[in-house]
Amino acid sequence: MNVLGIHVMVELKECNPGLLDDLAYIREAMTQAADAAGATIIGESFHQFNPQGVTGILAISESHLCIHTWPEYGYAAADIFTCGENFDPSKAAQILIDKLESRAPLLTEYRRGILTELAATA
Repeated sequence: MNVLGIHVMVELKECNPGLLDDLAYIREAMTQAADAAGATIIGESFHQFNPQGVTGILAISESHLCIHTWPEYGYAAADIFTCGENFDPSKAAQILIDKLESRAPLLTEYRRGILTELAATA
């Protein structure tokens, strides 16, 4: 089945809270995830919240990676969306799991823009 994109929702539970509140570390982890998966980074925006938490997005030519952290719960939610055949979103997810020391990750994959369905409606 041909699709326009793969969207991976990553639940990062039981993470290291100190890492989740470190903007520079989150930015580096996201960059490593994008690089490992074969993405081309074209932009970024990261923000440190007060009293805690980080949100960030990497715009990639293949689509995007984004994350929002809740250090007080040891939790982060990440979103990896890609269109293109040279990008492996599962590699990016695994980097984030490892870098944030998640002991209970959950990945859900969605196939977006199923071409056979789109052709039927055209």
